[in-house]
Amino acid sequence: MQKVMIVGGGVGGTTVLKLLSESEVFSIVCMADTNESAEGMLAAKERRIPTVTDWSMGLERDLDIIFDTTGDPSVYKKIKRDMGEQTILIPGSVAHIMTKLFEEKNRLISKLENTSAKMDLILNTTSEGMVVIDHEGFIIMFNDSAERASDTKREDVIGRHIKDFIPSTGLLRVMQTNQKEVNQEITLSNGMELITTRIPLVNADKEIIGAFSVFRNKTEAVQLAEQITDLKEIQTMLQAIIQSSDEAISVVDDQGRGLLINPAYTRITGLTKSQVIGKPASIDIYEGESMHMKVLQTKKPVRGVNMRVGPKHKEVIVNVAPIIVDGCLKGSVGVIHDVSEIQALTHELNRARQIIRTLQAKYSFDDIIGASEEMKLPIEQAKLSARTPATVLLRGESGTGKELFAHAIHNASDRKFNKFVRVNCAAISESLLESELFGYDEGAFTGASRGGKVGFFEEANQGSIFLDEIGELPANIQAKLLRVLQEKEIIRVGGTKPIPINVRVIAATNINLEQAIANGSFREDLYFRLNRMPIFIAPLRKRKEDLRELAEHLINKINQEYGRSIEGITAAAIHKMQMYNWPGNVRELENILGRAIIFMKLNETVIDIDHIPDFIEEIPLKQEKLLMKPSGYVSGKTLSEIIDQYEAEIIQQAFHTHKGNKTLTAKALGISVRNLYYKMDKLKL
Repeated sequence: MQKVMIVGGGVGGTTVLKLLSESEVFSIVCMADTNESAEGMLAAKERRIPTVTDWSMGLERDLDIIFDTTGDPSVYKKIKRDMGEQTILIPGSVAHIMTKLFEEKNRLISKLENTSAKMDLILNTTSEGMVVIDHEGFIIMFNDSAERASDTKREDVIGRHIKDFIPSTGLLRVMQTNQKEVNQEITLSNGMELITTRIPLVNADKEIIGAFSVFRNKTEAVQLAEQITDLKEIQTMLQAIIQSSDEAISVVDDQGRGLLINPAYTRITGLTKSQVIGKPASIDIYEGESMHMKVLQTKKPVRGVNMRVGPKHKEVIVNVAPIIVDGCLKGSVGVIHDVSEIQALTHELNRARQIIRTLQAKYSFDDIIGASEEMKLPIEQAKLSARTPATVLLRGESGTGKELFAHAIHNASDRKFNKFVRVNCAAISESLLESELFGYDEGAFTGASRGGKVGFFEEANQGSIFLDEIGELPANIQAKLLRVLQEKEIIRVGGTKPIPINVRVIAATNINLEQAIANGSFREDLYFRLNRMPIFIAPLRKRKEDLRELAEHLINKINQEYGRSIEGITAAAIHKMQMYNWPGNVRELENILGRAIIFMKLNETVIDIDHIPDFIEEIPLKQEKLLMKPSGYVSGKTLSEIIDQYEAEIIQQAFHTHKGNKTLTAKALGISVRNLYYKMDKLKL
């Protein structure tokens, strides 16, 4: 008996298995397929025929014939390379033909009279030409495809010796050697070039009873090979793209059965190939309808459909499009986007934007909250000033949002892509302020860095500089700043060479500059330079109709900072806050809301009236009579010491009234914060 191994558990392999199992001539010793669940593999196991997932394992057996039913040329070449010399390898096309022949043979047992007609029908339907000779070399079969390939009529060759038809034939040699010959070139007497595969025919007793040749016109074979190669390249490229894509992709056929998925699909849905391939398109749906089936019905794409898929109930967005070839619907392809990944990317993008904003100007006019008439005017003025290079002076009480306006003006100007430098003139000591603003040259003073240092104005060149608390500048710095505004140049500390600069100056103050000019603490000429575009920002007490919008904006901001999820604030709470005059303005409002959110219970989601502290209406600071009558002359003390003692008592009372808040204390006393610190140090408070 001929020992046979069948490679491929598909339809062809299953058919060969069934046919050969009924024959006493063949003994199937092995069935090979990479898919253990293939139909042929299951059928082999039922017949107790050994199965392997790697055909090379079958080569270890003593084989006579190998049927390659995979249809894969690369598999055919590998088997041909590795098999034994005595083993016959039947290619897929021949295996297909043999399958048809064996089927016909079984039918001929009952209908012998129809043998010739049915054999011709089978052979004539194949696209490959076939010629069969008996053991003496006479042609006994010549099919229609052989006629077309050789340009010869069947009746002209049947019964003739093969040498008379093809003098260079190798079929006689194949019978002598009992060795097959694959993909051999041959030229007919009429000049026709063919590609042929010759295989000996052996009976059950291993006797040579003839040989047959399967051939195709060389030109057609070359074209077919090129087409196969092109298709293989395209297929390999498409598979590489699909498999490497981070987008989850699924493909179904025109009946809605799964054809292909990629690793990203498995990662998102949790479904493997075995759970999807060949299954209905709705297999992955947990919530919603199958978009594949909808597209197959309508032949129109769908985009941006929300649904949940897979055992993980993953929330996704689905885009599906039909696959149409030559006007025929062949299936559909779907791309799945993980919503959580999109949200994570959006969060990272917002976070990156926030980081970038902290490096430069952080806010725009969209961040300025308020629809009241008191806010519309300064916003319009600020937008107008952003379109000009003029110096801007922002005026308003502490906490009204002067810095917010400065950021917005810079971001709306043509300098927005350059630096925005912020300087708090009251926060830098007087001894360092000049070198910080204008820089210094090497050796300008003891401890100066080698090479000198660039000041804030040079750093902001081509951009904007925001000078907050401009009213706190000492007289000598005011003079240098006036020169910068007039001459558009600076001179470093210890330097002599002017350095030209192009800087947009935005200044801000919460003190009455006109009063400061009157008492001599602020230069009038600098005032006129700065006051070219004044913008007055109203305090919160004059625009209480903005309280709700401001509160909701600040709640969202505090939620992000504290990790809370407060949804809003009640009308009663807003009404209670509107009864207060907010001396600390928006900054105080943010402080009150932050304190309320901190002390709210975790199950509370709305700020109510109980969460807002009871405000105490205070007498306006300007009306307080802080000055007390001096106690009189004290023996043994000079006038200067008596005045210092009295001044210390006044400052201590102001501190007590404003609960230690130095800014409010200085404001109540009508002095600058810097001056307050000076007096505290002098009086040892």
